[in-house]
Amino acid sequence: MLWTGEKPDAKAVEENMASYFNTLQGFLLLSHGSTVGAGPTLSSAVHASVKQVVDSSFRLMKETVSLYGYHSKDLKISVPQLVGAVWEACSALKKTPSTNITAIGRGMTQVAVSVKDVLREMKELKPVSCDDQVDEAAGESCAEAASEPHDDNSSEGDLGNDLSPEEMKVAERAIEVVSNTLSFIKILIHSIIGLLKLEKPNDNSSFVNSLEKLLQLCHELGRQIDEIGACLYPPQEIPAINAALEKIHSIIDAVQVEVGELLGASDVFLEPCNDLRSSLRQLASELSNSSTADIEARVENITLNQ
Repeated sequence: MLWTGEKPDAKAVEENMASYFNTLQGFLLLSHGSTVGAGPTLSSAVHASVKQVVDSSFRLMKETVSLYGYHSKDLKISVPQLVGAVWEACSALKKTPSTNITAIGRGMTQVAVSVKDVLREMKELKPVSCDDQVDEAAGESCAEAASEPHDDNSSEGDLGNDLSPEEMKVAERAIEVVSNTLSFIKILIHSIIGLLKLEKPNDNSSFVNSLEKLLQLCHELGRQIDEIGACLYPPQEIPAINAALEKIHSIIDAVQVEVGELLGASDVFLEPCNDLRSSLRQLASELSNSSTADIEARVENITLNQ
Protein backbone atom coordinates (compact mmCIF):
# COMPACT_ATOMS: atom_id res chain seq x y z
CA MET A 1 0.00 0.00 0.00
CA LEU A 2 1.24 3.47 -0.88
CA TRP A 3 -0.27 6.43 0.93
CA THR A 4 0.38 9.93 -0.44
CA GLY A 5 -1.17 11.87 2.41
CA GLU A 6 -4.44 12.51 0.60
CA LYS A 7 -7.73 11.09 1.86
CA PRO A 8 -8.25 7.75 0.05
CA ASP A 9 -11.53 6.42 -1.23
CA ALA A 10 -13.42 4.26 1.30
CA LYS A 11 -13.53 1.35 -1.12
CA ALA A 12 -9.79 1.56 -1.65
CA VAL A 13 -9.21 1.55 2.12
CA GLU A 14 -11.37 -1.55 2.48
CA GLU A 15 -9.57 -3.39 -0.32
CA ASN A 16 -6.15 -2.44 0.99
CA MET A 17 -7.02 -3.59 4.50
CA ALA A 18 -8.34 -6.91 3.21
CA SER A 19 -5.18 -7.43 1.18
CA TYR A 20 -3.00 -6.47 4.13
CA PHE A 21 -4.69 -8.87 6.54
CA ASN A 22 -4.54 -11.70 4.01
CA THR A 23 -0.80 -11.10 3.73
CA LEU A 24 -0.53 -10.92 7.52
CA GLN A 25 -2.33 -14.23 7.86
CA GLY A 26 0.09 -15.86 5.42
CA PHE A 27 2.96 -14.33 7.35
CA LEU A 28 1.70 -15.90 10.59
CA LEU A 29 1.44 -19.32 8.97
CA LEU A 30 4.99 -19.05 7.65
CA SER A 31 6.33 -17.91 11.01
CA HIS A 32 4.61 -20.83 12.72
CA GLY A 33 6.21 -23.22 10.27
CA SER A 34 9.64 -21.72 10.93
CA THR A 35 9.51 -22.85 14.56
CA VAL A 36 9.35 -26.56 13.69
CA GLY A 37 12.33 -28.14 15.46
CA ALA A 38 13.02 -24.92 17.35
CA GLY A 39 14.04 -24.99 20.99
CA PRO A 40 12.62 -22.59 23.60
CA THR A 41 15.22 -19.88 22.89
CA LEU A 42 14.70 -19.79 19.12
CA SER A 43 10.91 -20.06 19.50
CA SER A 44 10.89 -17.15 21.94
CA ALA A 45 12.98 -14.98 19.60
CA VAL A 46 10.73 -15.71 16.61
CA HIS A 47 7.57 -15.14 18.64
CA ALA A 48 8.82 -11.79 19.96
CA SER A 49 9.71 -10.52 16.47
CA VAL A 50 6.44 -11.73 14.92
CA LYS A 51 4.46 -10.17 17.74
CA GLN A 52 6.06 -6.79 17.04
CA VAL A 53 5.00 -6.97 13.39
CA VAL A 54 1.44 -8.03 14.24
CA ASP A 55 0.97 -5.51 17.05
CA SER A 56 2.28 -2.59 15.00
CA SER A 57 0.10 -3.66 12.05
CA PHE A 58 -3.05 -3.72 14.18
CA ARG A 59 -2.24 -0.31 15.63
CA LEU A 60 -1.86 1.05 12.10
CA MET A 61 -5.17 -0.39 10.89
CA LYS A 62 -7.05 0.63 14.03
CA GLU A 63 -5.80 4.21 13.90
CA THR A 64 -6.47 4.49 10.16
CA VAL A 65 -10.10 3.41 10.59
CA SER A 66 -10.74 5.55 13.66
CA LEU A 67 -9.41 8.72 12.02
CA TYR A 68 -10.81 8.19 8.53
CA GLY A 69 -13.05 11.02 7.37
CA TYR A 70 -12.90 13.05 10.59
CA HIS A 71 -9.47 14.43 11.34
CA SER A 72 -7.50 14.44 8.13
CA LYS A 73 -4.78 16.58 9.75
CA ASP A 74 -4.33 14.05 12.55
CA LEU A 75 -4.28 11.28 9.96
CA LYS A 76 -1.40 12.91 8.10
CA ILE A 77 0.57 13.11 11.35
CA SER A 78 -0.14 9.73 12.91
CA VAL A 79 -0.20 7.39 9.90
CA PRO A 80 3.46 7.97 8.83
CA GLN A 81 4.55 7.29 12.42
CA LEU A 82 2.54 4.08 12.60
CA VAL A 83 3.79 2.96 9.19
CA GLY A 84 7.32 3.63 10.40
CA ALA A 85 6.71 1.39 13.40
CA VAL A 86 5.65 -1.43 11.07
CA TRP A 87 8.77 -0.95 8.95
CA GLU A 88 10.97 -1.04 12.05
CA ALA A 89 9.29 -4.25 13.22
CA CYS A 90 9.84 -5.82 9.79
CA SER A 91 13.50 -4.74 9.80
CA ALA A 92 13.96 -6.25 13.27
CA LEU A 93 12.35 -9.46 12.02
CA LYS A 94 15.08 -9.81 9.39
CA LYS A 95 17.65 -9.93 12.19
CA THR A 96 15.85 -12.69 14.08
CA PRO A 97 17.99 -15.84 14.41
CA SER A 98 16.96 -18.62 12.06
CA THR A 99 18.67 -21.54 13.82
CA ASN A 100 18.87 -22.83 17.37
CA ILE A 101 22.64 -22.39 17.42
CA THR A 102 22.41 -18.74 16.35
CA ALA A 103 19.74 -18.04 18.97
CA ILE A 104 21.74 -19.78 21.71
CA GLY A 105 24.90 -17.95 20.64
CA ARG A 106 23.16 -14.58 20.90
CA GLY A 107 21.85 -15.47 24.34
CA MET A 108 25.37 -16.34 25.49
CA THR A 109 26.69 -13.13 23.95
CA GLN A 110 24.26 -11.14 26.09
CA VAL A 111 25.65 -12.90 29.17
CA ALA A 112 29.19 -12.07 28.03
CA VAL A 113 28.25 -8.39 27.69
CA SER A 114 26.84 -8.42 31.23
CA VAL A 115 29.99 -10.07 32.60
CA LYS A 116 32.11 -7.49 30.77
CA ASP A 117 30.13 -4.71 32.47
CA VAL A 118 30.77 -6.30 35.88
CA LEU A 119 34.48 -6.52 35.04
CA ARG A 120 34.57 -2.85 34.11
CA GLU A 121 32.88 -1.87 37.38
CA MET A 122 35.30 -4.03 39.38
CA LYS A 123 38.28 -2.31 37.77
CA GLU A 124 36.88 1.02 38.97
CA LEU A 125 37.20 -0.07 42.61
CA LYS A 126 40.02 1.75 44.35
CA PRO A 127 41.95 1.36 47.61
CA VAL A 128 41.37 3.69 50.51
CA SER A 129 43.72 6.69 50.47
CA CYS A 130 46.71 6.95 52.80
CA ASP A 131 45.06 9.82 54.67
CA ASP A 132 41.99 7.70 55.30
CA GLN A 133 44.13 4.85 56.60
CA VAL A 134 45.84 7.18 59.05
CA ASP A 135 42.48 8.46 60.24
CA GLU A 136 41.20 4.94 60.76
CA ALA A 137 44.31 4.00 62.76
CA ALA A 138 43.97 6.96 65.10
CA GLY A 139 41.58 6.18 67.93
CA GLU A 140 41.12 9.81 68.85
CA SER A 141 40.09 10.71 65.34
CA CYS A 142 37.45 7.96 65.40
CA ALA A 143 36.08 9.23 68.68
CA GLU A 144 35.88 12.76 67.35
CA ALA A 145 34.19 11.59 64.18
CA ALA A 146 31.55 9.77 66.21
CA SER A 147 30.76 12.89 68.23
CA GLU A 148 30.45 15.18 65.21
CA PRO A 149 27.07 15.57 63.44
CA HIS A 150 26.76 13.96 60.01
CA ASP A 151 26.49 16.15 56.96
CA ASP A 152 23.43 15.14 54.94
CA ASN A 153 24.91 16.87 51.90
CA SER A 154 28.04 14.70 51.82
CA SER A 155 29.02 13.34 48.42
CA GLU A 156 28.94 9.74 47.28
CA GLY A 157 32.69 9.60 47.82
CA ASP A 158 32.04 9.75 51.58
CA LEU A 159 29.94 6.58 51.61
CA GLY A 160 32.95 4.36 52.29
CA ASN A 161 33.21 2.53 48.98
CA ASP A 162 37.02 2.60 49.01
CA LEU A 163 38.65 -0.71 49.87
CA SER A 164 41.14 -1.53 52.60
CA PRO A 165 44.41 -3.21 51.50
CA GLU A 166 42.99 -6.64 52.44
CA GLU A 167 39.73 -5.95 50.58
CA MET A 168 41.68 -4.71 47.57
CA LYS A 169 43.57 -8.01 47.39
CA VAL A 170 40.24 -9.84 47.32
CA ALA A 171 39.00 -7.50 44.59
CA GLU A 172 42.11 -8.10 42.48
CA ARG A 173 41.63 -11.87 42.70
CA ALA A 174 37.94 -11.45 41.88
CA ILE A 175 38.88 -9.44 38.79
CA GLU A 176 40.98 -12.39 37.62
CA VAL A 177 37.99 -14.70 38.13
CA VAL A 178 35.67 -12.46 36.13
CA SER A 179 38.23 -11.93 33.38
CA ASN A 180 38.71 -15.70 33.05
CA THR A 181 34.94 -16.18 33.13
CA LEU A 182 34.62 -13.82 30.18
CA SER A 183 37.25 -15.80 28.25
CA PHE A 184 35.46 -19.02 29.22
CA ILE A 185 32.15 -17.75 27.79
CA LYS A 186 33.80 -16.45 24.61
CA ILE A 187 35.41 -19.84 23.91
CA LEU A 188 32.08 -21.51 24.64
CA ILE A 189 30.33 -19.24 22.12
CA HIS A 190 32.94 -19.99 19.43
CA SER A 191 32.58 -23.70 20.13
CA ILE A 192 28.79 -23.53 19.79
CA ILE A 193 28.86 -21.46 16.60
CA GLY A 194 31.28 -24.01 15.15
CA LEU A 195 28.47 -26.57 15.31
CA LEU A 196 26.29 -24.60 12.89
CA LYS A 197 26.83 -27.03 10.00
CA LEU A 198 25.81 -29.96 12.19
CA GLU A 199 22.35 -28.61 13.05
CA LYS A 200 19.45 -30.22 11.24
CA PRO A 201 16.36 -28.06 10.49
CA ASN A 202 13.91 -30.47 12.11
CA ASP A 203 16.21 -31.65 14.88
CA ASN A 204 14.59 -31.23 18.30
CA SER A 205 16.49 -34.05 19.95
CA SER A 206 19.28 -34.15 22.51
CA PHE A 207 21.35 -31.80 20.33
CA VAL A 208 18.97 -28.87 20.91
CA ASN A 209 18.42 -29.87 24.53
CA SER A 210 22.16 -29.74 25.18
CA LEU A 211 22.36 -26.29 23.62
CA GLU A 212 19.51 -25.06 25.80
CA LYS A 213 21.14 -26.48 28.92
CA LEU A 214 24.41 -24.75 28.06
CA LEU A 215 22.57 -21.44 27.75
CA GLN A 216 20.89 -21.98 31.13
CA LEU A 217 24.26 -22.74 32.71
CA CYS A 218 25.69 -19.63 31.06
CA HIS A 219 22.89 -17.50 32.52
CA GLU A 220 23.52 -19.00 35.97
CA LEU A 221 27.22 -18.26 35.60
CA GLY A 222 26.36 -14.64 34.82
CA ARG A 223 24.20 -14.42 37.95
CA GLN A 224 27.04 -15.70 40.13
CA ILE A 225 29.42 -13.15 38.63
CA ASP A 226 26.88 -10.42 39.40
CA GLU A 227 26.74 -11.72 42.98
CA ILE A 228 30.51 -11.59 43.37
CA GLY A 229 30.63 -8.07 41.96
CA ALA A 230 27.96 -6.86 44.37
CA CYS A 231 29.73 -8.45 47.36
CA LEU A 232 33.06 -6.68 46.77
CA TYR A 233 31.90 -3.33 48.15
CA PRO A 234 32.77 -2.82 51.82
CA PRO A 235 32.00 -4.50 54.05
CA GLN A 236 32.77 -7.40 51.74
CA GLU A 237 30.42 -10.37 52.09
CA ILE A 238 32.91 -13.22 52.30
CA PRO A 239 30.38 -16.07 52.87
CA ALA A 240 28.32 -14.98 49.85
CA ILE A 241 31.42 -14.84 47.64
CA ASN A 242 32.47 -18.31 48.80
CA ALA A 243 29.00 -19.64 48.00
CA ALA A 244 29.20 -18.12 44.49
CA LEU A 245 32.61 -19.74 43.94
CA GLU A 246 31.21 -23.17 44.82
CA LYS A 247 28.36 -22.69 42.35
CA ILE A 248 30.75 -21.60 39.61
CA HIS A 249 32.82 -24.75 40.17
CA SER A 250 29.67 -26.83 39.67
CA ILE A 251 28.74 -24.85 36.55
CA ILE A 252 32.15 -25.46 34.97
CA ASP A 253 31.79 -29.21 35.57
CA ALA A 254 28.29 -29.25 34.07
CA VAL A 255 29.36 -27.21 31.03
CA GLN A 256 32.26 -29.54 30.38
CA VAL A 257 29.93 -32.53 30.41
CA GLU A 258 27.56 -30.93 27.88
CA VAL A 259 30.37 -29.69 25.64
CA GLY A 260 31.95 -33.13 25.78
CA GLU A 261 28.73 -34.68 24.50
CA LEU A 262 28.50 -32.16 21.67
CA LEU A 263 32.16 -31.83 20.66
CA GLY A 264 33.94 -34.71 22.29
CA ALA A 265 37.23 -34.08 24.12
CA SER A 266 38.41 -30.55 23.31
CA ASP A 267 41.80 -29.18 24.39
CA VAL A 268 40.73 -25.75 23.16
CA PHE A 269 37.90 -25.64 25.69
CA LEU A 270 39.86 -27.39 28.45
CA GLU A 271 42.36 -24.53 28.79
CA PRO A 272 39.85 -21.78 29.73
CA CYS A 273 38.18 -24.23 32.13
CA ASN A 274 41.48 -24.84 33.91
CA ASP A 275 42.32 -21.12 33.95
CA LEU A 276 38.97 -20.31 35.53
CA ARG A 277 39.31 -23.08 38.12
CA SER A 278 42.79 -21.82 39.01
CA SER A 279 41.57 -18.25 39.54
CA LEU A 280 38.68 -19.56 41.65
CA ARG A 281 41.14 -21.38 43.93
CA GLN A 282 43.30 -18.27 44.24
CA LEU A 283 40.30 -16.14 45.17
CA ALA A 284 39.15 -18.74 47.71
CA SER A 285 42.62 -18.71 49.26
CA GLU A 286 42.60 -14.91 49.44
CA LEU A 287 39.16 -14.98 51.05
CA SER A 288 40.48 -17.38 53.68
CA ASN A 289 43.42 -15.08 54.41
CA SER A 290 41.09 -12.08 54.54
CA SER A 291 38.78 -13.81 57.02
CA THR A 292 41.73 -14.72 59.27
CA ALA A 293 43.06 -11.17 59.15
CA ASP A 294 39.61 -9.80 59.97
CA ILE A 295 39.28 -12.06 63.02
CA GLU A 296 42.76 -11.09 64.25
CA ALA A 297 41.93 -7.41 63.84
CA ARG A 298 38.72 -7.80 65.84
CA VAL A 299 40.52 -9.68 68.63
CA GLU A 300 43.20 -6.99 68.75
CA ASN A 301 40.53 -4.30 68.87
CA ILE A 302 38.80 -6.04 71.78
CA THR A 303 42.12 -6.33 73.64
CA LEU A 304 42.92 -2.65 73.16
CA ASN A 305 39.51 -1.59 74.40
CA GLN A 306 39.77 -3.59 77.63
